[in-house]
Amino acid sequence: MWGDELKKYLDNQRVKYVTIRHSPAYTAPEVAASAHVPGQQLAKTVIVKIDGKLAMAVLPASERVVFDLLRHATDARQVELANELEFVEMFPGCERGAMPPLGNLYGMDVFVDQSLVEDEEIAFNACSFTELIKLAYKDFERLVKPKVLKFSTR
Repeated sequence: MWGDELKKYLDNQRVKYVTIRHSPAYTAPEVAASAHVPGQQLAKTVIVKIDGKLAMAVLPASERVVFDLLRHATDARQVELANELEFVEMFPGCERGAMPPLGNLYGMDVFVDQSLVEDEEIAFNACSFTELIKLAYKDFERLVKPKVLKFSTR
């Protein structure tokens, strides 16, 4: 399972993290409630196409992507939600839709909404709908080197 590989990667990078197991949950609000993690602290990963190139938009579970804001912030001509069939093969070992926001491991740009930067910790799916990884935001930033932009709203 890829979740174990994710933990090995974090261990190799000397990142301190907590694994949170929870009952199966499939939407970001369900995951936040099931895992007892505030919706602002739980990051969801939305796969988008920016001028035809796949990228990760990472934002609080309690918010949604505003595509016009993301387009403007990235100076792109077109930004749209990617079709699941376009990216499902990129995340082997992950349950469909439970990919972690570690675009650096998948050769993808990562855009993080600035509201996530305000929290000391970030939690996200660990390739599963029953497990989260929680770690310091500064460690996430060091590993992923995301571009921080404003592109979400409640």
